Amino acid sequence: MSAFELWGHGKTTDELKSSLLKYPSERMLPFLQEESTYKINVYTFNKTLVFKDRIKKIDALDFLPFQGKVNLKDPDHVFCLLEDYGTDPNNIPEEPFYRYFGRWIADGQRDLIRSHSVKKRHFIGNTSMDAGLSFIMANHARVKEHDLVYDPFVGTGSLLVACCQFGAYVCGTDIDYNTIHGAGKSSRTNQKWRGPDENIRANLRQYGTERQYVDVLISDASKAIWRREALFDAIITDPPYGIRESTRRTGSHKDIIKPPEDFCGESHVPVSMEYRLSDIFSDLLNFAAHHLVMGGRLVYWLPIYRPEYCEEMIPLHPCLSLISNCEQVFSTHTSRRLITMEKKKEPEVCEEDALACLTDPRYGPYQGLDSFREKYFSGLTKRSGPEEPRTPPDGRE
Repeated sequence: MSAFELWGHGKTTDELKSSLLKYPSERMLPFLQEESTYKINVYTFNKTLVFKDRIKKIDALDFLPFQGKVNLKDPDHVFCLLEDYGTDPNNIPEEPFYRYFGRWIADGQRDLIRSHSVKKRHFIGNTSMDAGLSFIMANHARVKEHDLVYDPFVGTGSLLVACCQFGAYVCGTDIDYNTIHGAGKSSRTNQKWRGPDENIRANLRQYGTERQYVDVLISDASKAIWRREALFDAIITDPPYGIRESTRRTGSHKDIIKPPEDFCGESHVPVSMEYRLSDIFSDLLNFAAHHLVMGGRLVYWLPIYRPEYCEEMIPLHPCLSLISNCEQVFSTHTSRRLITMEKKKEPEVCEEDALACLTDPRYGPYQGLDSFREKYFSGLTKRSGPEEPRTPPDGRE
């Protein structure tokens, strides 16, 4: 995110020019003096322009009374032309919907996206969350210094890395033994197996935040392991969708799911079964209602089959209020939504109130989520064009 002093705006080039010519000259001229240096950047949103087209757009601003010299490396002043091409990557217009021009004032912390890039990270997996999205989720959760943040589908810990950057203490759980212990096959090209020090703690050590690492545990998200009280300032997670990571929980349709009492083996690998998406999100919201502090936030991704999307698909809970619902488009038929919720009251202890919540359809699992995997692959095979999903669903962390 950056801050600009807006000098002009418009839907068309002519509107932008007219707006710029109306901007007070006494506010503009101090930055256009002959002894100063400057450069102009062109930023486009949802479209990439080749260098030649960027130069044309800069040349079209020659009506502005720039007196100084161009300096691309270390200018005194930086000006920016920003063009908005919408949010649909599958339908990018030839011309922008809107244009803005102004003087750059300051950048935010976008350098964190480069310094925390997954490409440079010590420990990664097939579904490691992009650094930019991880920081966005941490911002939505209002993570701050000394917070305790939890990820119930922690994977390789990308979300923990982002939260640590803002001073939080972090912990997480995952049902995958190999991921928690950094064992098994590597996700890197030309590397067959993970190294001896590839784990979440090593990632935090890489960024100098190891002291904020609490721990990660092997655990089934459908079976709570925490005592029932408000423990966490924020819960941030990206549950599996069943596309690149399976949705599993411990259990069986058979009667016997535990080893016999006289079992003397060194270890027991529990039987696993399908964990339906509707149950995943129902359990997640219920967990957040019981384990978030008052005012704490739950932030998570919800996979969506776009042709059938409706507001009723967003899981609700009587103790959590919906703060925001933002879409990230993958393709014409699939996307995921970043859901942010805030705890507004403690769970009801009265049986009568609890029963009322159970019978209210607004708070029940939305069964339509369970067929997301089938609809996702059905949409891929039915498409007649060569279009590919813009970004495949990550499916965890």
